[in-house]
Amino acid sequence: MAKRFKHTRGSEGCRTRNRNKSRRVESKDVHSSTPNTLDDMHEKQSRKRAYEKDDEVKLREEGSDDSEGEDSQMEEDEEKSEEVEATREPSVYDTLLNKLGSSSKSHENGRDKRKCKDKSASDSAFDEETDLKGTGQNTGTCSMLGDAFELSEDEASYIVKDDDDVSDAEDNDNDSMSSTLSKSRFVTHTTRKLSVQDTQTLLEKKWEYRWHMPAFDQTTAKWMGTGENFVEDADFSAVAPYGLNLKLYKHWLAIYNASGGKNFESSKQISFFNLCNSYRDILHHQKKGFYQKGSDEDSSIMDSYVMHMLNHTFKTRDLVTKNSAKLVKNEDSPNEELRTTNYFLDQGFCRPKVLILLPLASIALRLVRRLVHLTPSKYKVNVEHMDRFNKEFGADVEEDNDELETGDVKVQKPSKPSDYQALFGGNNKDLFMVGVKFTRKSIRLYSDFYSSDVIIASPLGLITKIGEAESSKGKDVDYLSSIEILVVDHADVITMQNWSHVQTVVEHLNLLPTVNRADIMRLRPWYVDGQARFYRQTIILSSYLNPDINALFNQHCLNFEGKLRLSCEYKGMLQKVVLPVRQVYDRFDSKSIVDDDDDRLEYFEKKVFPKIKDTIQGGVMLFISSYFEFIRVRNFLKKQDASFCLLSEYTKQSDISRARNWFIKGERKIMLYTERAHFYHRYKIRGIKNLIFYSLPERKEFYPEVLNMLEESQNMTSTVLFSRFDQLRLERIVGGAAAKRMTKSEKSLFIFT
Repeated sequence: MAKRFKHTRGSEGCRTRNRNKSRRVESKDVHSSTPNTLDDMHEKQSRKRAYEKDDEVKLREEGSDDSEGEDSQMEEDEEKSEEVEATREPSVYDTLLNKLGSSSKSHENGRDKRKCKDKSASDSAFDEETDLKGTGQNTGTCSMLGDAFELSEDEASYIVKDDDDVSDAEDNDNDSMSSTLSKSRFVTHTTRKLSVQDTQTLLEKKWEYRWHMPAFDQTTAKWMGTGENFVEDADFSAVAPYGLNLKLYKHWLAIYNASGGKNFESSKQISFFNLCNSYRDILHHQKKGFYQKGSDEDSSIMDSYVMHMLNHTFKTRDLVTKNSAKLVKNEDSPNEELRTTNYFLDQGFCRPKVLILLPLASIALRLVRRLVHLTPSKYKVNVEHMDRFNKEFGADVEEDNDELETGDVKVQKPSKPSDYQALFGGNNKDLFMVGVKFTRKSIRLYSDFYSSDVIIASPLGLITKIGEAESSKGKDVDYLSSIEILVVDHADVITMQNWSHVQTVVEHLNLLPTVNRADIMRLRPWYVDGQARFYRQTIILSSYLNPDINALFNQHCLNFEGKLRLSCEYKGMLQKVVLPVRQVYDRFDSKSIVDDDDDRLEYFEKKVFPKIKDTIQGGVMLFISSYFEFIRVRNFLKKQDASFCLLSEYTKQSDISRARNWFIKGERKIMLYTERAHFYHRYKIRGIKNLIFYSLPERKEFYPEVLNMLEESQNMTSTVLFSRFDQLRLERIVGGAAAKRMTKSEKSLFIFT
């Protein structure tokens, strides 16, 4: 073996390899007692490159004229080194590469290719061409579901490699971006290191709300927070530009002033933006939607989280592009400290950082238009595929009117209330998904999901993609692995669709990807350590709170920064009941929330149904909140051979007309009517003489609407079944103080007139 080395590179080459092996052994011995960290990986890689470079220089200068004895000694040392190498435990870096199905060699080849493309003047043009021509696995079959243009593999990488993007990062230095960045919440949030004890504490899910502050423009509400009171932190006080990218701040201020706004510093927009910029999980369950005569409040909150999302996206991009430029510039620099510093750990597994869940395509259209409007002109010289987006997400509904016969002329008039027309007056499709990518001078809609900065989708749209990935080997949803901001807007509307879809989507966020698309050596430590979910900010916006939303916020939102949730006193909706209805609230006992549904049905069977089964006049309407309860009551009535008809969200239109006609004429004594049917159709049921709320509605405005249908009844009486586990619904209807008294009182019967 010694002769073979002597004939090839000489004894000096043997000694060089020996020294390299010895240095690696020493390095392993030093670090064997401590776990491998991301810093260790960078240090080892840098030391290895430095040793190899120095040895190659010495080889060229010194030549080879050592003895065979030294070669023999080298062989023995090499065998010992190989033994140490064979018994060494895999590092975090090795484990991650194996998990992602990658190798260091292929990773180096990919990095060399990127380096060559960085130096190519035609890269930008190639980028645009491939973005328009490509089609791939993330192209959906539905025109509104991911019909995206697939990009090249390099463009799909998280790193922004356009020359324009690098120049933009340099421009940010000129507007003092780097100086404000070092003091921003963005930096403190993304550079925080969590210990094992920190993560264990978060997994216990024991949230203690220690402090509160008044809610903007709401005298009966306040914000409650866990952890430290960030409002009192002098480093992050509300001073312009409020942690915003300077260009974003100036543009937002100009828009606010142009709209006639005054005192931007104390506006609703800045107030809620400061909450978002704290990077805490937020639950706002008292937001008036644009369709509930709260367009000003809804628009202000949307502006706030859109600006927060843009700010996070631009700062992330600027950090990556500047670091990439520095690394390329100093590729041959002998300063190894520049390569090993933690400052260059700036990436996730994939590029998408923001996910926004919305219930309807019309709301997505409203959001995207506002997003484009709030983006500074410099970044939206061209908005690609906006015409296509307007066409696919624009109005596509049929008017739902009632016909009134006046003599021989049929006159149509809108039969729905104004809030219904505002919500469902646009495109009501609930199956959509679109990617949005920001470049230096353009906004690209329908971008490939892996190269997008923001993904806007309906829960059903994402569930469809997740289902396709689980059933097909060639598909995945790895673009959800690096989501850092999740916004669930109009959660109250989503609960009328299928809230379990939202829970499934959240469970698929921040998982380890199936395919490696990242520069492993630039991953943030909390991605490598599997802690990404503890850094994700979740913002849930709704007009009311229910147990499902509450459970998601408490069980699946584990942000280390803490939580913010609104606490408010409800005045109730009884004053909006126009008719003099005698409202009887009948409480049944239930030991646990698990048994609540069974106890409710049992109480109905034994106490309520016997009073109505033998009724002669009929006209009994049972209002039922959930479809699950609807099925159980329907099955019970079938067993009792009762005279009843059905009106649910799944009832066919022909059956609905027939059921309403039967009920008015008295041919069916009982009608089962669900809350979702009322939400999607807002029928005005005629012929009601006795109204029973089997369960209270989630949406408080439905209570007076349904009660006011008793206008044809001579005995205006309604009965409401409730338990102490209906606290959330009860307080929205009768008021907070009355709800507490009704759930804790020894009496079980309460009457409101």
